Amino acid sequence: MSKFLSEEWLEAATKIREEFKGQGGAPPHKMRMNLIITGAPEDVSSNDIEAHMDTTEGDMNMDIGHLDGPDLTVTLEYEVAKAILVEGNPQAGMQAFMAGKIKVQGDMTKLMAMQSATPDAVGQEIAARINAITD
Repeated sequence: MSKFLSEEWLEAATKIREEFKGQGGAPPHKMRMNLIITGAPEDVSSNDIEAHMDTTEGDMNMDIGHLDGPDLTVTLEYEVAKAILVEGNPQAGMQAFMAGKIKVQGDMTKLMAMQSATPDAVGQEIAARINAITD
């Protein structure tokens, strides 16, 4: 097991996603989202983490670094990002948003659409496998 967004975790999560590439249904919404993740543990990063999610090619791709011309940029705390992206807990995201701990710049409707989507069986398997490797 490795910590969310550490280099080891990113490599393992990427391998899991690549294993299932093209096997699930297309994401319900196409979106290019930049993430700014604050408050990461020191052994993960000493700075804010810039990452992105991109569903425009038919699969959900997540990696470090920002995309040019995103639909939106979301700034959130490390533990909230982990709860949403790894644990699949949309309530954590809603609570953090209502408390002002998530800032959104850009097309918020795309974020809301993504939050309300139910993953297919392949997406659920990917999520379970990534959750299992996460400390």
